[in-house]
Formats: sequence, structure tokens, C-alpha cells
Amino acid sequence: MSIEVGSKVQGKVTGITNFGAFVELPDGKTGLVHISEVADNYVKDINEHLKVGDEVEVKVMNVEADGKIGLSIRKAKPQAERPERPQRPRRDNNRSHERNDRQPKENFEQKMARFLKDSDERLATLKRATESKRGGRGARRG
Repeated sequence: MSIEVGSKVQGKVTGITNFGAFVELPDGKTGLVHISEVADNYVKDINEHLKVGDEVEVKVMNVEADGKIGLSIRKAKPQAERPERPQRPRRDNNRSHERNDRQPKENFEQKMARFLKDSDERLATLKRATESKRGGRGARRG
């Protein structure tokens, strides 16, 4: 029996690590259930959910070219058993349209002129601050 992505199979937990559990599949191959795929809620300690020797139903998520098999326990459960996650309201992070409504549109030349003016002002301020600290080189003598 070949392992196909998307198929559900019974397996036996053969090992538990801090990042997941190794499950032996019917054809003798071993796959990994990542800790994020054990349960629908946050899993801090995988030992609270699984023990070595447990029989579990897993869904094959991926099969790598080097033979690694990714498995999921939570996706193997039927939809009716899985609790629905509440949808978080989405925030509109792109608020640039609010700023643009208040400011008149600038063309490229206006933006460039404003940038050069700001840049020259900043350089002049920086130059004044550094020259006065050096004690000479253009500082006022009197």
C-alpha cells in the first residue's frame, strides 16, 4: 500500500519529541505529526495528548522526495468533530487612502523638490552640530 497525500490511515505512535510525534504507518514507514497538527487548540506539552503506543488516525499532508512523511491528526478528524475557530475581524492596515484624501496630490517634481529641501535642511543641521563640537573648522572665533 503506497502512501498518498490526502489519504487517512491508522498508525501507532512510536516516539514523542518536544516538536511532535513519530507515527508508524501500516506499510512500515514512519511519519511525523508536528506539534501544531496534534490538536485544534494550542499544544504546550504533547504528552498531554499522546503516549507511545496510542493508535491514531492521521491524514497524510506531504511526502518528501527524501522519504519524509508529514502527518496531521487534527485534519484527520471529520469536520463535525473539529470545533470552529472564531474568525478575527480583519484590520485595514493600509490607511494611506485616509491621508491622501486630506492632502492635495503631488506630482513627481513637487515630491522631489520637497525631498531635496528637507534633505538640505537636515544636512545643514548635522553639519552645524558636528563642526561646533570639533572646536574649529568653521566655528566662529571671537
